[in-house]
Order: sequence, then C-alpha cells, then structure tokens
Amino acid sequence: QVQPVESGGGWVQAGGSLRLSCTASDFFELGWFRQVPGKEREFVAAIRWRGSPKYHADSVKGRFTISKDHAKNTVFLTMNALKLDDTGVYYCATKESQTTTWGNWGQGTQVTVSS
Repeated sequence: QVQPVESGGGWVQAGGSLRLSCTASDFFELGWFRQVPGKEREFVAAIRWRGSPKYHADSVKGRFTISKDHAKNTVFLTMNALKLDDTGVYYCATKESQTTTWGNWGQGTQVTVSS
C-alpha cells in the first residue's frame, strides 16, 4: 500500500483556520486523527470514499469539516474557529473495508494554535 501523505499544517492564532489535505489511494474510508505528547491518539473525523457517510468527533463538530475530491484522490479537513486544544500532530489513515482497522498511516503534519 502507498502511504497517505498529509499537508497543510502550520501555525495559526486561536480563532483562525487551516485546511489539511491527505492524498491517498485504494481505500474504503479515510480518517483524521490527532495526537499531543503524553496523550492517546484521538479520532477527529472520517469519510467514506464511495458514498456520503462522514463522521466528526463531538469536540470538533461545527468547527471542522471533512470533505473529498475524487479527481485529486484527496481528502480535506477544513478547520475553523481553532482553539488552543486543537494543537497537535494530525495524521490521516485509511482502512480497506468497514471491518478492518486503520492500517495505513501517514507521517503526520503539525498544527499549532497559539493565543
């Protein structure tokens, strides 16, 4: 499997916006996760490549939106109204079917939200 590739991380002030991108291929669903040192990796959002299902964690609902572009084989995570707590390394990962685990992970991209 080809490893997903994330991009779009960076530094932003609280209340600002960023858009992350993940380019991947041959997957059933793609998810975004984030992790800060000392804490477990946290689910953020996921989207099915075929069809409409998409999911967002309660902590980001109304602020983050996951979307996809089939022509570019890319999934986006648009992050608005960013908070200090959104700081972390954001990873995208794919799964091959509804019953498999998130088995193919990208290298991650750093998002830093400052006051």
